[in-house]
Amino acid sequence: MKDIYFDNSSTSFPKAPNVGKAMCAFIEGGAFNINRGGYEGAYEVGSAVLETREMLKDLFNCSNSKNVVFTPSVTYSLNYFIKGYLKPGDHVIVSSVEHNAVMRPLVQMQKLGLEFDVVQCDEEGSVKASDFIPYIKKNTKAIITTHASNVCGTILPIGDIGAICKEHNLIYVVDTAQSAGIVDIDMVKDNIDFLAFTGHKGLLGPQGIGGFIVSDELAGQIEPVISGGTGSMSDSEEMPEFLPDRFESGTMNLPGIIGLHQALIYLKETGIDNIRNEKMEITKYFLDGIKEIDGVKIAGKKGIEGRVGVVSLDFEDVDNSIVAFSLSSKYKIMTRVGLHCAPRAHKTLGTFPQGTVRFSFSHFNTEEEVDICIDAIKTILTDLKNGEDYL
Repeated sequence: MKDIYFDNSSTSFPKAPNVGKAMCAFIEGGAFNINRGGYEGAYEVGSAVLETREMLKDLFNCSNSKNVVFTPSVTYSLNYFIKGYLKPGDHVIVSSVEHNAVMRPLVQMQKLGLEFDVVQCDEEGSVKASDFIPYIKKNTKAIITTHASNVCGTILPIGDIGAICKEHNLIYVVDTAQSAGIVDIDMVKDNIDFLAFTGHKGLLGPQGIGGFIVSDELAGQIEPVISGGTGSMSDSEEMPEFLPDRFESGTMNLPGIIGLHQALIYLKETGIDNIRNEKMEITKYFLDGIKEIDGVKIAGKKGIEGRVGVVSLDFEDVDNSIVAFSLSSKYKIMTRVGLHCAPRAHKTLGTFPQGTVRFSFSHFNTEEEVDICIDAIKTILTDLKNGEDYL
C-alpha cells in the first residue's frame, strides 16, 4: 500500500520536479554567499536570486523586482508589517477566517495599544467587501485578509476589498499562503500594498523560504523588524533605505531560493491555470464522493466555486482525531486534524472546539487515491459504529 498525501495546505508534496536536485547542486557545487563575495561563483548565485525576484515580480504583477523581499516564511512577512508599520493607537480590520500568523501578532500588538476589529464571515467562510466599510474609523490604517482560508478553502474577494482600501486611503495587506501559485493575483488590479507569500505550498518550493512584496511608498514607512549586515553600505551602522536591502539582513536562505527558483520555472512551464484546473477536478471528485456518506459534515462551501483545493470534514458521530489516526495508521493516508492554527475560522464555520479533518489536494493527486480514501472513510465509520477500537 503506497502513501497517499492529502496535506498540501500544510506543505506541498511532492515538490516541483528538480527542486531537490537544484538545491543539492547548489550546496555541493558552490554554496557561495551573495553581496559578500567578489568572485564569479558568488555573482552566479546573485544572478539566480535576482532572476527569482523577477519571476515573483511577474507572477504577482508588481512594479519592480527590488520590491520583492525574501523572508523565512509568510508568517515572518506578516510580522514585518504588523510590527514594523503599525503603532499604538492605530486601528486595523481583519476577517474572521484569519490564520494565527495574523491574529497572534495582532493580539501581541493589542497589548501595546493597537486596536483591531474582526469582520464576521458567514458559515461558508465568505464575506462581502462592503462588510468592511462600517468598521473603518479615523485611526484605521489597514485591512489585512487572507486570500483563501486554510481551513475550508473559501476565497475572499481581494479585488473588491482592495478597491475599498484605495477609496478610503487604507493599506491593503494580503496573506497568499493558500493561493499563491494556484489563483491569479495581480497587485495592481487588486490594489494590494503588501503581499505576503510562502514558497513551500502552492508555489511547490521548499520549506523555509517566503517573502513579501511591498509598494515603494509603504516600504519607507515600515521599520525593519530585523536589522544587521546586508553586504551593502558596510561603512554605515544604519540600515540601508533602499530595497530589498532595507529588510534583508543576514545571510538569506539561498538553498531555499534556488529551490524556489526551480519551482517557479515549473509553474511557468506548466501554467497556473492548468494546475488549478487539475487540482479542482480532484477536489470536486472528492466532494462528490464525500456527499454520499452519512454523518460527515463539509465545513464551508459544498461545491468547487469560490474555493481552493482545501476541504475540511467534521465527522459528527465520532472523534475526528480517531478518523485521522485511522486513515494514517491503516491506510497510509496523510491529512491534518485539529484547529489548523486558525481557531477563529473554526468558530466561524461552526467546528470549534472539535476542529476538523482537513484534506488538501495537489494536481499530482489522482482519482484512484481519492477512491481509496473514500472507501477507507466508509470502512472506518462502519467499524467505529460497530464498536471496533482503532486506537
